[in-house]
Amino acid sequence: MADMSDWFIMKDPVEHRQKALEWRRCKSNAERERFVKVNGVRWSEILRLSYFDLIRFVVIDLMHCLFLGIAKWITKRIWIDEDVLTEKALQSIQKKMSEFKLPSDLGRIPGKIHCGEGFSNFTADQWRNFFLIYATVVLWNHLPNKDRKILTYFVRVCTILVRRIVEINDMKEAHELLVKIIKLIEEHYGEGKITPNLHLSLHLCECSYDYRPLYSFWCFSFERMNGVLGNSNLNSFADRCLIATAKLNLKLMRRLTTETQINDIISSSSEVIGIELLNKRPSVSSLSEFPTNEMYQFLMNSRNILESPITGCEEFPGIFLAPRSEDIRLDEQIYDLLIEYYKDTYVDSIFRKLFTENLPNSMIVINKANRYGRCQIGAEIFGSAAATRHIKSSFVLAKFINRDGNSVDTYPGQIQFFFEHSVHLSSHNLTHKLAYIKWYKLANLTSQFHFSIDDDVETCNVELWEDSFYLSSRDNIIPIHNILSQFISVKYKKSDRSNAKEYLAIIPINRKFHLR
Repeated sequence: MADMSDWFIMKDPVEHRQKALEWRRCKSNAERERFVKVNGVRWSEILRLSYFDLIRFVVIDLMHCLFLGIAKWITKRIWIDEDVLTEKALQSIQKKMSEFKLPSDLGRIPGKIHCGEGFSNFTADQWRNFFLIYATVVLWNHLPNKDRKILTYFVRVCTILVRRIVEINDMKEAHELLVKIIKLIEEHYGEGKITPNLHLSLHLCECSYDYRPLYSFWCFSFERMNGVLGNSNLNSFADRCLIATAKLNLKLMRRLTTETQINDIISSSSEVIGIELLNKRPSVSSLSEFPTNEMYQFLMNSRNILESPITGCEEFPGIFLAPRSEDIRLDEQIYDLLIEYYKDTYVDSIFRKLFTENLPNSMIVINKANRYGRCQIGAEIFGSAAATRHIKSSFVLAKFINRDGNSVDTYPGQIQFFFEHSVHLSSHNLTHKLAYIKWYKLANLTSQFHFSIDDDVETCNVELWEDSFYLSSRDNIIPIHNILSQFISVKYKKSDRSNAKEYLAIIPINRKFHLR
């Protein structure tokens, strides 16, 4: 692997076509088999198309290569077969996994991973969820440092490659990490553990450069429709195809409608930006899985974030959902925070409560709002503590500007409820779409970046935070535009001591929106 640049060279399509023609001219099947063993080339009728480059025009499928291939291989053929993960460890892993509470739109993991060979019959989607959500927390204490590196790098690779919006620099990072993973496997487990899928993974980034993010051509949707056909009780294959097509068309129409709303926002002249953090909190490293450029692409959320914070009355690609309560009175404390929010958002205006001193040019903030339990933004539905059936999707990340005014960090919190509130300003009645969120407390740096490699915080895929909230402040109220993404949380102890402190592990989830 040290001289990778010497051997990792793209094949010549002209030479490949010539070899394929030689295979075609072979006189017998036995001769052809010998030719394939030496050259690794067969003839394909598609090579009759003179413009077709069989080297560059064939893509690597992420689903089969990364999840059914590498994820499965690392877990079963390296960690389990090499006794890194023992039977006792698998039982402990299963026990910890049962503590996770996932939103309903995320798939479930089989309940007995320790049976049989371990992780038996996992689908590609289950392997994806395992590494993106569970793996870091449940495997960390059972792996030596060299395997923690493999785990951390692979989780980061998966996080990048499954995104629906990807930056060039992120793809380069994913490629470099894949190279590191292969080197670690070769160094610690030998060349025999290097598989064709590990080699093919080094071409994934090239495929993305040519054909957009990998999710746009992966096989998950194809395999899902195969499942719909296979589970159909209809006798006629044609009937099964019609039913599957109808279901697919309905799903596509719903998705296209949602994405059109997002694109309308992006193509408009409105600028949707971030909210300023006023509390004097210490700077922290960002938990966000979305860098600045990605947030710029979605709702312009990072353009001029330091100069012009949004108000909450801007357009957004979604709607509020039930449970709904109209014209309610907010708690007095929340009412006070709302007034503070307006004061900080509209710095040139004066706001006051009803029946208080009538200052010149002051605007009255009426204590009346519409409260909601859920909010749909694009293709995602966010829950809240006010909607108990959807509380698992109430945990979100949001960006704030630090006290220095030059850096942006991300905080985890739980949405308590969404609400609409109107205020009369500049001869207009402006309706603001807001969320009331409780923010989790920051842990000390050592604990926060517990899941890092060689004390490098940039390698940390999961962070530990205090399992308690900050006291109520003006920052509890934010525009819904500032919601970055959801996260999964699970309680975690850094040691097995009975009196060990319990933290909250914060596991970010990628956004589901799609931009063309």
